Amino acid sequence: QVQLVESGGGLVQAGGSLRLSCVASDRTFSRYSMAWFRQAPGKEREFVAAVSRGEAKTYYEDSVKGRFTISRDDASNTVMLQMDSLKPEDTAVYHCAATGYGSVWPHLGRTGSYSYWGQGTQVTVSE
Repeated sequence: QVQLVESGGGLVQAGGSLRLSCVASDRTFSRYSMAWFRQAPGKEREFVAAVSRGEAKTYYEDSVKGRFTISRDDASNTVMLQMDSLKPEDTAVYHCAATGYGSVWPHLGRTGSYSYWGQGTQVTVSE
């Protein structure tokens, strides 16, 4: 059982930045591909970004390309999401997730591919 704990959310003005972190409890963290998803009120959970195990290949949802950067540090069992040029439409609860899939697309973009989820951290972007 992998436990994931997110941090780094908060309130920021449009155009600002936040850095989210997710720490995993499992010592075999390097065996998992990791992702960030988000869920706004009244909407379905949607894919934001993923980083594969091994080669650390990255994938992004179109609306965040060029603004968000996902990275991982296997030594500290951590996956990060640097969010720049934030917009009000980025407001949501952000969840990290882990899967045993490698760099396989579109599997890494699907919620059903992930076995482990964190509780989420709130990101609010004001006008």
